[in-house]
Amino acid sequence: MGHKRFGLIINPIAGIGGRVGLKGSDGVQAQKLALQMGAVPLSNERAAEALLPLQRLANRFELLAAPGKMGEQVARRCGFAPLVIPTIGSLERETTAEDTLRSARAMADAGADLLLFAGGDGTARDIYTAIGDRIPVLGIPAGVKIHSAVFGITPRSTGELALEFLQGKRIRLHEAEVIDLDEDLYRQGQIVTRLYGYLKIPYRRAVVQNQKVPTPASEAARIQAIAADVVERMQVDMAYLLGPGTTTRAVAESLGIPKTLIGVDILTRSGLLSADVNEKQILEILERRPLGMILSPTGGQGFLLGRGNQQISPEVIQQVGRGNILIICLASKITALQGRPLLVDTGDPTVDCLLAGYIQVITGYHERIVYKIKSP
Repeated sequence: MGHKRFGLIINPIAGIGGRVGLKGSDGVQAQKLALQMGAVPLSNERAAEALLPLQRLANRFELLAAPGKMGEQVARRCGFAPLVIPTIGSLERETTAEDTLRSARAMADAGADLLLFAGGDGTARDIYTAIGDRIPVLGIPAGVKIHSAVFGITPRSTGELALEFLQGKRIRLHEAEVIDLDEDLYRQGQIVTRLYGYLKIPYRRAVVQNQKVPTPASEAARIQAIAADVVERMQVDMAYLLGPGTTTRAVAESLGIPKTLIGVDILTRSGLLSADVNEKQILEILERRPLGMILSPTGGQGFLLGRGNQQISPEVIQQVGRGNILIICLASKITALQGRPLLVDTGDPTVDCLLAGYIQVITGYHERIVYKIKSP
C-alpha cells in the first residue's frame, strides 16, 4: 500500500476581522475594511502550527496542497514537498470561495485520505458544498466564527489527531455539524444560524470542539442572579472589559447600560466607557488605566477566549492579568460540559499556559464553583 495522502487548504483571510472587531471575514468589503484597520492575517500561522506534529513523519505521507498562499507556501516552510493542485489561475489575485471549492474537489478526486482546512465556519461551509462526506476532513480553527463541530480545539491538537488518523490508529469517524451565521445580521447583534449539513471527521472527544449551543430562554432568572452577584463585586473605581454573550449582557442590563450582544464593551458601575471595541482601542485604554475582565464561556463548547472574542488578544490578556478576570457561567452549562474543562485558544501558547489551571466561576447569586481551564 502506498503512502497516505492528506490535503491542505488555507483560507488566507480567515479570522482577519477578529482583532479589529468586525466579527467575521466574509465578503470583500469586510476584508478590505479589516486590512485598512491594520488587521494581520493569522491563518497561515495557525496552519503551520497544525502541521508541526506531522513534520517528523513527513516522508511517510504525501501532502496535496492548494497553490501559493492557500497551502503550498506554508507546507514548504514546514519542511514538506507538497504536490500542488493547480486550481488557481493567478497566484497574485485575492483568493475566493470558488478557489476553495475547486481545491477541495480536486483533492477528493486525487484520493486524499484526509483533508485539513484552515478557516472558520464559512470555510467549513465551502468544504461541505464541494465534497460533502466523500472523504474525512478536519478543520484547523482560524476564523472568527467557529460554531461548527468540525474543528480541533487548537491548531496543534488538530495536527495531532490528523497524525494519529493517518498512521492508521483506531480513530472513529463521526458526522459533525456544519453551522454558519448570517454575518450581516451578526454584526447588527442578531444571531441567525443555519445547519448546512454534516462533514465526516476523525473524532476524539477531548480533541474536537462541540457545536456551539445558545442559552435557553428558561434560564433568564438564573442569569439575572449571576448578574446581581457580579455587580456587587465590581469595584467603583475600576473599568471592565465585558465579553460577548447573553450572560454578560445581563450584567450591563442590571446597571442600566446598553450592551452589544456579540461585541466587547468597556464599562464601569456608573456607565459605558466604550462600546464594541477592538484590540487597538482596548490597548489604548490600558495605557491610561487598568481594566478587569468579565467573560462567559460559549455554550456547548466551553471556550473562554479564542472564539468570537479575538479583540481580547494575548497582549490584552497579559496586561489585564489572570487575577483580574471574572468568569460567569450558568451551572447548567457547566453540567453540559460533562467534566470537560474550559478552553482557551488565544494563539499564544505562553498566554494559554498563563490562563490554565483552576479558577473560580460564578454560577449564581453568591454561588461559586472552582473549575479547570485546560492547558494547551
